[in-house]
Amino acid sequence: MVERADSGTGPAVATAVPGVGSRRRGWVVAGIAVVLAGALGFHRLVPGSSGRVGSLVESFLPWGGVLVVVLLVVALVRRSAVALVAVSLPVGVWVDTFGGLLLSDEARGGRELVVVQHNVSDENRDPAGTARALVGSGADLVALEELVEPQAAVYEKALATAYPHHVARGTVGLWSKHPLSGGRVVDVKPRSIEAGWSRGVRAVVHSPYGEVAAYVVHLPSVRVGVGGLVSQRRDESAALLGRAIAAEDVEPLILLGDLNGTVEDRELRPLTSQLDVAERGFAFSFPAAFPLARIDQVMARSATVGRIRTLPATGSDHLPVVARVALR
Repeated sequence: MVERADSGTGPAVATAVPGVGSRRRGWVVAGIAVVLAGALGFHRLVPGSSGRVGSLVESFLPWGGVLVVVLLVVALVRRSAVALVAVSLPVGVWVDTFGGLLLSDEARGGRELVVVQHNVSDENRDPAGTARALVGSGADLVALEELVEPQAAVYEKALATAYPHHVARGTVGLWSKHPLSGGRVVDVKPRSIEAGWSRGVRAVVHSPYGEVAAYVVHLPSVRVGVGGLVSQRRDESAALLGRAIAAEDVEPLILLGDLNGTVEDRELRPLTSQLDVAERGFAFSFPAAFPLARIDQVMARSATVGRIRTLPATGSDHLPVVARVALR
C-alpha cells in the first residue's frame, strides 16, 4: 500500500498498487508447490527414527496428487505465471511416481494366475456372504486373514466347492483351484508377542504353468498417535518375512497379505526390495468405509503383478483386492 497525500489539509488516502497482492499470493503458492515437490520426490529424506514420521508421510504419499490439483486451481484462479511454473514441479514428480498406475493394462500372455487378497475381519457378521463374493471373483487363489472361529469353519465350507485345495495356519489361510503341497507356518512373530501368535503360511501351488510358492501373511497392526506412527512390531515382522522369502528356492513366488503398510513405506523395504509390486491401479483397501491407503498387498518374484483393483465391500473393514499375476 502507498499513501497519496491530498493537496488540502484532509487525511491521507491509502491507494493499492495494482497487482502487488496478487503477485505476493502467487509467490506463496509457488513456495508451497516447491515444498510439495520436494516432499514427493525426496520423501526418503524425511526423518523416520523418531515417531516413524517418514513412514507416516509415505503411507499417504499418493494423496499428494490432491494437493497438486488444489495448487493448480489456485494458480489458475490467481493467473500467476510464477505459481503455474512452480506447480509444474510437483505435477511432474507425481506423474513420474504414480502416473503409471493410471495406465491401462498391457496385453499379456496366457501364463497368468488371478489372485484375491482379503482381510475378512474377525468381527465379520456375514462370512458366508463374504465367501460368496470371493468365489464370484473367479480367482485361482484366495488369501484370507483374521480367520477365527466360528467364522473360519464357515469359510471352509463355503469355499470348498470352488476351491477344493486349502491350507490354513493360525489366523491365515490360502484357498486354491489347483493342488497344494508343502504347507507350513511362516514364523513372522515379533519377540514381544506371546507364543501361539501365528500369522504366516506358505504352500506350493501346482498350477497349470508349474510350481509357484505362495505366502499368505498378516503383519502386526500399526497405530497413529501424538508421537507419530507406532510400528516397531510390524517392522520386525516384515524383516522376518523378508528373510524367509529370501531363502525360498521355489520360483515364481507370490506374496499375498495384509501388510499394514503401503508399498511406499520404507519399513517394508525388506519385502519391496526383492519383490515386484503392482504396475497398475491404486486399489485403496482400508478402511472400507472410506479407503485411504492400500495395505492389502499382492507382490511377486519371477512374476509380474499387473493391474490391482478392489472388489465391492463385504462384511469386513477391508476391501478385497484382486490382481492378475503373469508368470515369467
